[in-house]
Amino acid sequence: MKKTASFFLFLVLLCNSAALLAQTEPESIVPETDKFEDYFYESLKQKGIENYDKAITALEQCLKLKPNDATVHFEMGKNYLASKDYEHAYDSFEKATQIDPKNKWFWVGMYEVSYATKNYNQALISINKLIEFDEIYKEDLTSLYMVTQQFDKALVLINELNETIGKTERREVYKTQILSQGKFQNSEIDNLIVQIDKNPKEESNYIALIRLYLDNGDAKKAFEITKKLDAAIPNSAWAQVGMFKYYLDNKEIPKAIQAMNVVLGSTEIDSMIKHRILNEFLIFTTKNPQYEPDLEKAISYFDNDPDVNVAKEIGKYYHSKKQWDKAVQYYELALKNNAVDDIETNLLLLQGYVEMKQFELVAKKATEMVEKFPTQPQFYYYSGMANNQLQQFKKAKEMLEMGLDYLVDDVQLEINFNIQLGEAYNGLGDFKKKEQYFSKANQLLKNKK
Repeated sequence: MKKTASFFLFLVLLCNSAALLAQTEPESIVPETDKFEDYFYESLKQKGIENYDKAITALEQCLKLKPNDATVHFEMGKNYLASKDYEHAYDSFEKATQIDPKNKWFWVGMYEVSYATKNYNQALISINKLIEFDEIYKEDLTSLYMVTQQFDKALVLINELNETIGKTERREVYKTQILSQGKFQNSEIDNLIVQIDKNPKEESNYIALIRLYLDNGDAKKAFEITKKLDAAIPNSAWAQVGMFKYYLDNKEIPKAIQAMNVVLGSTEIDSMIKHRILNEFLIFTTKNPQYEPDLEKAISYFDNDPDVNVAKEIGKYYHSKKQWDKAVQYYELALKNNAVDDIETNLLLLQGYVEMKQFELVAKKATEMVEKFPTQPQFYYYSGMANNQLQQFKKAKEMLEMGLDYLVDDVQLEINFNIQLGEAYNGLGDFKKKEQYFSKANQLLKNKK
């Protein structure tokens, strides 16, 4: 009986086990790993269609399963960044770096958030870490030093990068900004002296040092470096910039002219320096006219200058000195070199002719200008005045009366017109009109005072 009861109990347990197994089929058991992957792939899918909120929700499920998974925190950061939730984005990237500090991209995420929020001091933390992975990030560090006004650190880093990987336009702009503040110039002078000793054939270091000395008013040291440059690189156009002044001051004129021509013919020297050298030679030539042919040759280097008509400016220089023959010479040259007629140059030329009493030239030139610029009253005035001097009073009257129609808000020119019309009518024998115009000129003159 006992055996029978035991056997019956075994059958009951067996049946119960079978029932239990039937309640949990193997197919319905989902491993934790599979759940994690499903949520993670769902987050990637939602991020791909820019449903960042749903992607974040899926990632939160991933974190419940694996709270210390650095990749999940990184993905959270990317979704928060895309949805411009910068605070949560930074926290997520930072958590990823705490779990796995050797993954560069986690630090890149922190840097991107800091940059997007313009938290540049915070960006310095991540960029310094990124430099441990790749020194290319030193370029970004330079910019961060500039924007956080750590100019001393920026200058040291710029010089390091210039020496190790070469100069860039952006870094040179940064350097110029830093050196515009005098307190950094001494350290840069020391740096350039070291660089010249290390690389005596690198012309740019000499140039930078010469400029610094000149900016500080130390012409003597600037010239010493110029001589050093000339010895190290004899064909350097920059060396000739300094040598020109030295030769000119020491009356070694042929050498000065040779240096000047090298500078003016160089494509490396900026136009401002070229104009300065030409101006110095112009002043020298005024006192030493035997060198005028060399001045004319020097001017020819500027024939295609798009910014300054050099011959015109030299004409104006002689104009101010009342050296009319030379002023006229250069005004004519300026017009010859310029494809487009310049009103100002033509007016200056006409005034030069007047001062030299070349009234036939004035009349001819002014009439040509009236045809080209029929609304410019000054040309009518010069034509009328010249024709009066040539006793062609009828022609003078006609030109002056036409010119008055274009005269607007120029009292002095109106006075001159009336005087010349008085002269024209006087020459024609119409004394009533003569007195009328002279009287009007006098009244305008009184009103002007």
